[in-house]
Amino acid sequence: MSEVLVTGATGTTGSRVAAFLTGRGVAVRRATRTPKLPGQIRFDWADRQTYKEALHGISAVYLIAPIGVADPVPLVQPFLGEALDQGVQRVVQLSSSALPEGAPGLGAVHHLVRTTMPEWTVLRPSWFMQNFTGDHLVAQGVRDGEIVTAAADGKVAFIDAADIAAIVTEVTGRPVVHHRLTHEQLRDRLAAFMPLEFATMLADMDRAIADGAEDRTTGTVQLLTGRPPNGFRAVAERELSDPVSL
Repeated sequence: MSEVLVTGATGTTGSRVAAFLTGRGVAVRRATRTPKLPGQIRFDWADRQTYKEALHGISAVYLIAPIGVADPVPLVQPFLGEALDQGVQRVVQLSSSALPEGAPGLGAVHHLVRTTMPEWTVLRPSWFMQNFTGDHLVAQGVRDGEIVTAAADGKVAFIDAADIAAIVTEVTGRPVVHHRLTHEQLRDRLAAFMPLEFATMLADMDRAIADGAEDRTTGTVQLLTGRPPNGFRAVAERELSDPVSL
């Protein structure tokens, strides 16, 4: 097998996918906008000149669509075209359980991947526990002692927001409270950090949670890995064990 290209290779899932593959002897090319280490290659969705080199000699791609872009299809489509031109067969795309195929944003990329690539897989996980650690906006809020959503009493598969607040408080030793916002308040708050269109899309996802869109669990992790999924307490203790991350 030739190299696997991992986009978003320094991010939450990309870094873990790259490490997982490397640990099993698979050659990995880590794509990032700011390569700093051996094995990393410059890749920028806004610069199509970086597509060709990143894809040269690649057999499969782990695809993270451009972050902060409400409509990523105009960027992903030429990338997939270049991938086909260079003989890439397989693409594994990270999407979301909240977005069905064809929905705006990642759902549209889902449809594009399925109808473009000879071999494809679309991963549709729920919300990540790691959002509460690292550089994510939610994690920054946790460090400030708050979780801010417009999800009302809606639930997400990993854990209820109130339970997250209690557990994170125990792990970090800092009180964390949940602040309930309206859809518009959350949209405007997020718009201070990103384009309004993308902020609106994220706020729409919270509204969907409030309506029960994410109130479900599945056995997919057990089925595909053969082991139970990690619980939130274990993830929080592992991710927050480094004092710098607090």
